[in-house]
Amino acid sequence: MKEVKVLIVASKLGYQTRIFSEAAVRLGLEPVLATDRCGSLDDPWRDHAFALKFYRPEESARRVERSVRGVSGVVAVGDKPALAASYIARRLSLPFHPPKAVEAAGNKDLSRRKLSRAGLPVPRFFSVALNTPPEEVCARASFPCVLKPLGLSGSRGVIRADNPRQFRAAFLRIKHLLDSPELLRHRDPSLGFIQVEDYIDGREFALEGLVAAGVLQTLAVFDKPDPLEGPFFEESVYTTPSRHPQDVLESLHGAMQRAVTALGLSHGPIHAEARVNPRGVWVLEAAARPIGGLCARTLRFNGGTPLEEVILRHALGQPLERLELDGPASGVMMIPIPRGGIFQGCDGVELARRTSQVEDIEITARPGQIFRQLPEGGSYLGFIFARSTTPARVESALRRAHAKLSFRFATTLPVLPAR
Repeated sequence: MKEVKVLIVASKLGYQTRIFSEAAVRLGLEPVLATDRCGSLDDPWRDHAFALKFYRPEESARRVERSVRGVSGVVAVGDKPALAASYIARRLSLPFHPPKAVEAAGNKDLSRRKLSRAGLPVPRFFSVALNTPPEEVCARASFPCVLKPLGLSGSRGVIRADNPRQFRAAFLRIKHLLDSPELLRHRDPSLGFIQVEDYIDGREFALEGLVAAGVLQTLAVFDKPDPLEGPFFEESVYTTPSRHPQDVLESLHGAMQRAVTALGLSHGPIHAEARVNPRGVWVLEAAARPIGGLCARTLRFNGGTPLEEVILRHALGQPLERLELDGPASGVMMIPIPRGGIFQGCDGVELARRTSQVEDIEITARPGQIFRQLPEGGSYLGFIFARSTTPARVESALRRAHAKLSFRFATTLPVLPAR
């Protein structure tokens, strides 16, 4: 019997690339990878992936159309892969979020404009080019405010400023980050701009959902128990189900449905972020992708079905029974970076694994890897997973396990200017 092919568009080095491939095999599917690997080398990662240039999504779509036959569904892992996947799906006449919707969802200025036109509450915002003098930009800002790169995600480059002095320092720091060779190689024009927004107070939530024919199905709502007040916004602990009242969760779902409609998202997963305060639900983003890193491991449905299998079946148009989270409570800690430097190792992992209610710990950092703290950094040291009877006990288990870990770093040498 001929296997059903599913195209997985993902980063060559992403945590989830292998996980989605393995999930496809478990479902009896044939995974076909399309990644941003080097196209000049002969399968350097030994994954038989098609080499794509995510910054050229239309070209990527044409290449896949010429090279791949018999694909029945498309999934994407990450923001840049999602845009490429949207063009590929359109060319192959397969269901996925439309390109314009994915582009808007991944661009802070475009998304704010669309949400505002839909009547959703948004902070006062504007964007400026990187070469604009910071003093000129500061004169337009209100305080407190938040500066953020237009095209980055995961709180990278996001800085709060409470006065003009902090504003100028934040602006120059973000400019330095966006001028780095690491980001310039992506050739993303949105990275040439900085967005300035009024700061929004309130509790922050994450929502994981599936969209079909424009209708949002909420799969899980995560609480973020740490106060994310700045100056940087390092996310760490997620717990589900939410500890907040049902009316708050209904308002959150309603706002996200309006955001999905406003952005034009129509088919596929979304990972959304919002803040809730007495003035309402403030949608921070509704990304056209699933939750990042290994965080999806905390979500299991109907007796053990992982999120990746749910997304794959949804991409193929297979019927999904009523999805209910395996309970009663679960959570994940994205292990923060205590200091920048060259990672040497982690002590105490086995001791931390024996913490009551802790399900697993995975240290994804590798010796010799260079880490930077936020706002410049873009990754975590690893993940801690826990399950228990209540979200509060899950949170406690995550923090107790983390306290038993000790990370070793070597200091990096400063980069000296060329003579």
